[in-house]
Amino acid sequence: MLFASLRGYGLSWLPGDLLAAITLVAIAIPEQLATARLAGMPPMAGLLSFAAGSLAFAAFGANRYLSVGADSTIAPIMAGGLAAIASAGSSQYAAMVSMLALLVGLVLVVSWLLRLGWIADMLSVPVTTGFLAGISVRIILGQLPGILGIEVPTRHVTDELPAIWEQLPHTNLLAVAIGAGVFVGTLLAEKLSVRIPGALIGLVASGLAVWLLGPSHGGVAVLGPLPVALPPMTLTFPDFSELTRLLPLSLIIALVCMIQTAAVVRSFPSDATGREDVNRDFAAVGAGSILAGIFGAFAVDASPPRTAVVHESGGRSQLSGLVAIAIVAAMVLLVAAAFAFVPEAALGGVLLFIGVRIFRLATMRQIYRRGGWEIFLVLASGALVIFLPIQTGVTTSVMLSLLHSVYIIARPGCAVLSRVPGTTIWWNLLPEEPGEREPGVLVFAPGVPIYFMNAAHVRDKLIDAIAKAPKPCRLVVIEANGIIDIDFTGSQILQQAVVELRQGGIDVAVARLESERAQHAAARSGLTAALGADHLFRSVEDAIRAARARNLI
Repeated sequence: MLFASLRGYGLSWLPGDLLAAITLVAIAIPEQLATARLAGMPPMAGLLSFAAGSLAFAAFGANRYLSVGADSTIAPIMAGGLAAIASAGSSQYAAMVSMLALLVGLVLVVSWLLRLGWIADMLSVPVTTGFLAGISVRIILGQLPGILGIEVPTRHVTDELPAIWEQLPHTNLLAVAIGAGVFVGTLLAEKLSVRIPGALIGLVASGLAVWLLGPSHGGVAVLGPLPVALPPMTLTFPDFSELTRLLPLSLIIALVCMIQTAAVVRSFPSDATGREDVNRDFAAVGAGSILAGIFGAFAVDASPPRTAVVHESGGRSQLSGLVAIAIVAAMVLLVAAAFAFVPEAALGGVLLFIGVRIFRLATMRQIYRRGGWEIFLVLASGALVIFLPIQTGVTTSVMLSLLHSVYIIARPGCAVLSRVPGTTIWWNLLPEEPGEREPGVLVFAPGVPIYFMNAAHVRDKLIDAIAKAPKPCRLVVIEANGIIDIDFTGSQILQQAVVELRQGGIDVAVARLESERAQHAAARSGLTAALGADHLFRSVEDAIRAARARNLI
């Protein structure tokens, strides 16, 4: 269904949507202009991306609040990845940007067709926090020359600070005042209320100041007037050579879009039943990127701060985004020449604010206090993005997250359970908590799916637990509540362990194999037959009673 958020629209929604649209425009214009600068594209490309993303999501999306447009998270990834192919500002670069937007959009649409929403959960919070911190550092370093009013050639990040230091004597104090003023003003405005358009106020104030200074602009670089005419609609697909260079980058950007879109949808749900159609929202964001690419703009993404603005301003549907497009178009037609006075240092101040905002220091503190060694994932992924080419750094961060998840599955914690005194509950009690154990019985809980990558580890943990048991073990009860699946290799290793333990005089039973999927896998792979149907129980206590009846304990 097209325009799903407008279904059941009532006039009572209109005031909230109009207020949300006005507030959204005030926040979006400076952000989109700044993000276009970050992406190495003309300012108009940012506004076109906002229009394309908002229109496509209103037509195809499900969430009522989500705001889509140019985004500061993916812009530096895109610019960094394309830097090795073409020079920013060239016609080749612009063509590559459009082709990349088309590819990103197609990847997102395919993810909807294949129901790949689960991919959004592939990056852990520590790794995501780390690579966002790395992007933040790169944004901040990249904007320092513009804020200082100096020229620094594009260099590796390790050379950038020394180069900036060398140019400090040539600093333009007016540019510093403008950049710092916009940054501080935007920061204070957000702390007071997300509805206060601090960035827009800063751009207008700095533009007026530059206008009053006259033709020289005080030596401060300015944007220049916006073109009023729309660019021609083009649909250029990459050839094979271009495809091989752009496809890996498009996959990375699409993955980041999926992760961020899923996070925003979950933070601002609009379905009363809680059944958000994230896969459909992926397709809608993808459609926005395709439309942006057709108009010569760049890939779009869901925006957490703009979505928060729509939600908190009383927006009830995607009509707020559609009205925002109309307001932006009217402003471009009426005051396009006024953008000629907007200082680049002001946009640098907006980007400095964005860089600080995505540096999630509070989350890092939580990870440090509660995540243990996972803080090293934050540091590692951040360092990878900072010191490697950004495309390589983000790719390596994704791989780091996958390795982290593989390690958790491959080396799971396994517990020896004790009975809670006075109950029939078997639990992983702390050392200082009182617990009961049956003489000659070991209750062992793997707590994970048994796969080829962890089955040998689980078996070794079981053998180690038997060796450390206080009395000779006669019965092992595998408490299988956490075993939700078993693959063929895992089953074979467990079957071999059962045979070896029984040959050594230790019987093996399984209790609480509740997962239907695991039950089918155990039967199909031969594990149930190896154990014996009379060795499968619904509780640990049932397994112990059956062992007593057979005089095993």
